[in-house]
Amino acid sequence: MKSLRRWLGPSHPAQLLLGLTLWSLCFVALYAGLSVACALAPPAPGQGALTAINAGLGLLTLATLSLLVWLAWRGLRAGRESVGRPRFIALVGAGLHLYSAAGVAFVGLPIVAMPPCL
Repeated sequence: MKSLRRWLGPSHPAQLLLGLTLWSLCFVALYAGLSVACALAPPAPGQGALTAINAGLGLLTLATLSLLVWLAWRGLRAGRESVGRPRFIALVGAGLHLYSAAGVAFVGLPIVAMPPCL
C-alpha cells in the first residue's frame, strides 16, 4: 500500500504519463459508449441533444475533467513546496494534466452538444 501511495504522489515520474493515459481512456470510453448506445437503443431522431446518451457522456466528461484539474492543482501545489527533480516532475506533470483536461474538453463538449447517432 505504501508503494502505491508513493507511485501516485505528485512528484513521481508516473505523473508524466497519467494525464495523457486518462485522456486516452476517456476518448475511447466516450466513442465506444456512444457507438454501443446508438447500436442498442438509439434515441428518436427529432429529440435533439437532450438525451440520456448525452447525459451519460457529459457525466463521464465532467468526471474526467474534474479528476485532471484536481491532479494538476495537486501537482502545482507540490511544485511550490519542492526543489530539484521532484519540483520539475510535479510542475511538468501538472502541465500535462492541464493539457489532457483541455483535450478531454475538446473531445467531450461536441459529443455532448450535438444530437447522438447522426
